[in-house]
Amino acid sequence: MIKEIGLRLVELQVTPQKSGAHVAAVIAKQDAGQDVSVSDCSKAHHALQPLLLVLLQDEMPGLTEDDISMEVCSPGTERNIKNAAEFETFTGREIRVWDKNVGDWVRGVIQAADRESVTLHVEGDDRIIPYVAIAKAKFIHN
Repeated sequence: MIKEIGLRLVELQVTPQKSGAHVAAVIAKQDAGQDVSVSDCSKAHHALQPLLLVLLQDEMPGLTEDDISMEVCSPGTERNIKNAAEFETFTGREIRVWDKNVGDWVRGVIQAADRESVTLHVEGDDRIIPYVAIAKAKFIHN
């Protein structure tokens, strides 16, 4: 559903509460170079809510839309990139990674990502960095 409106679901957290559930969703544009707008968050909310209601009713019979509080947001400027799927989602974005093998930040544009490593375009060259060598990864915002 999210892909149909030009967005990607980066993260979804569902926290059961006494009278329902709290849902936190992080979305990104299909084109990683574009920023997420308030309108995008609203579209994602409207696309996700009916699906989540159906899925959560299996665990919480009688649940209604009013019982689900949902927060939809962009990845934000300070987000740590957490896993291989996120590196792939943000292909084309400029990031910095703390490379344990170098002992410093490496800055580049994500060219590709797979289960083992990320390829960054760094100063005219492509550099493959295995995830096991990455201590932290963050967006660069100019």
